[in-house]
Amino acid sequence: MSETRRNVVLITGMSGAGKTSAMNILEDMGYHCIDNFPVQLLSSLGHLIREQDDKRYDNIALATNAVDYMQFLNYFENIGMTVNVVFLDASNEELLLRYRFTRRHHPMLLFSMANTLEEAIEVERDLFNRLNERAILHIDTTKLGLQELRNILFSRLSFKVKPEFTISFMSFGFKHGLPIDADIVSDVRFLPNPYYVDALKEKTGNDKEVYDYVMKFDETKEFCRRLHDYLDYVLTQYAKQKRSHLTVAIGCTGGHHRSVTIANWLYALYKDRYQCFLSHRDCEV
Repeated sequence: MSETRRNVVLITGMSGAGKTSAMNILEDMGYHCIDNFPVQLLSSLGHLIREQDDKRYDNIALATNAVDYMQFLNYFENIGMTVNVVFLDASNEELLLRYRFTRRHHPMLLFSMANTLEEAIEVERDLFNRLNERAILHIDTTKLGLQELRNILFSRLSFKVKPEFTISFMSFGFKHGLPIDADIVSDVRFLPNPYYVDALKEKTGNDKEVYDYVMKFDETKEFCRRLHDYLDYVLTQYAKQKRSHLTVAIGCTGGHHRSVTIANWLYALYKDRYQCFLSHRDCEV
């Protein structure tokens, strides 16, 4: 049978960043998902994927940890198969909270590579700092909802629809940190701030009053004109290069007013031209 029919996705990344959730989503998408597969049996799995006429293996997803990751990747590449690697990440603080909430054991502790949970997270991150360059998709799940994760995975990895160029527009607050999965970041902290208007302070860019306030200023109109010209050119070039997904992040101080407004404006501007997604990372913080 032809190997080109086989679609292999390797899910990896920081423990606690959402590999299980990603695998559940891929299973819903029709992938045959295998978690914690022993590296010692990779040759047997490779034989099944390449040689057996079994449709279960047409689209397969495997989840692996930092210790076994390179063995999986090297094995499949050595037998001539293309592997799409998805790397999931989250902030150290968020990973620590998730582990303390679930009371699970961190793999680095189980492998005796660390003595505390904090140390385990640092050790695993050090390992991945040398390994994650091969990923086609980096996803920061620190403040990502399940539906947003589903949208990203579907837009990049669905085999049931013709691949198309998709764009995620995201708002965020600089005081909460940069989104590590952003391809383009635009800072709008120079725009007039509704936070200092008593009637608008507790509202967000999702409210018409805030949106209209931000958009009425000449500096906003000039910025939007220039941003529109820039993105028109950049998005066209990315689409020509067969790039499948791009994340455009708009940041203000807190992620409530100006960034939300501009992200909403961009989504409305491009949603009829491309398949677009919209999210507001820090809007409810």
